[in-house]
Amino acid sequence: MDTALHDIDYETIFMEAPVGMCISDNRVILSANAALATMFGYHRMELAGKSFSMLYPTQDEFKRTGDRIIPIMNAKGRYSDERIMLRASGELFWCHVTGHALNANQPLGRGIWTFEDVSEKRPVTAELTAREREIAALLVEGKTSKVIARDVNLSPRTVEMHRARLMKKFSAATSSELVHKLVGVHL
Repeated sequence: MDTALHDIDYETIFMEAPVGMCISDNRVILSANAALATMFGYHRMELAGKSFSMLYPTQDEFKRTGDRIIPIMNAKGRYSDERIMLRASGELFWCHVTGHALNANQPLGRGIWTFEDVSEKRPVTAELTAREREIAALLVEGKTSKVIARDVNLSPRTVEMHRARLMKKFSAATSSELVHKLVGVHL
């Protein structure tokens, strides 16, 4: 083995990584790095042993996200999305989240997750309900109302109703303009 690789301190790399990282087990944070703690406004030790639910705007969003993650993790072994998360201060912000399970047979078991604050390019500019935040995140992924309806167990008509409310809140004339505004692109 190369001696240079042998001397690498992986714990220091994890702790000092410029992106938020954590190791979790069944959606409980086992260890978080400094970047993750800073991003969410906590001290590292405040996160250890705590449920990811404290990082979500509502318990319902935490549950629905977990339900959405399982089939994707089962199929792909990894998961990635952008969603609105909650800082300790109560501030909502857009976050890119990526993770994978260490054991493919346990999608929410022990895993490694990264979190990137994307609020500078995508600020939360409107008061949204939990369901509107969920629909907005799926629209940003490029999903159609029909696909969103299937993913979140709603009727396509209900998804269209939420999309119309989002369009009004963001003063968007078209669905395309709404998505641009959600991702922070000014037309």
